[in-house]
Amino acid sequence: MLSPCVARCGLNDDDYCMGCFRHIDEIVSWRTSNEAQQAAICAQLPARKVALEGHENQHILSREKWLAAEARLITKD
Repeated sequence: MLSPCVARCGLNDDDYCMGCFRHIDEIVSWRTSNEAQQAAICAQLPARKVALEGHENQHILSREKWLAAEARLITKD
């Protein structure tokens, strides 16, 4: 499944991208998620878009944030 990324990355205070509305953990794990997991994430995006309307990009999706999310996901497994 293609990524829902729209190349307007910017995280709100809860680490949701205000471009594609995925959580940073979902963005980081996208490549290793199976198609069913990806479809489940995509199914949530329209509701997230509505819920997050008016929120702003507060943080750049930096390498530091990416690595922190990777570390968090590794410890979950």
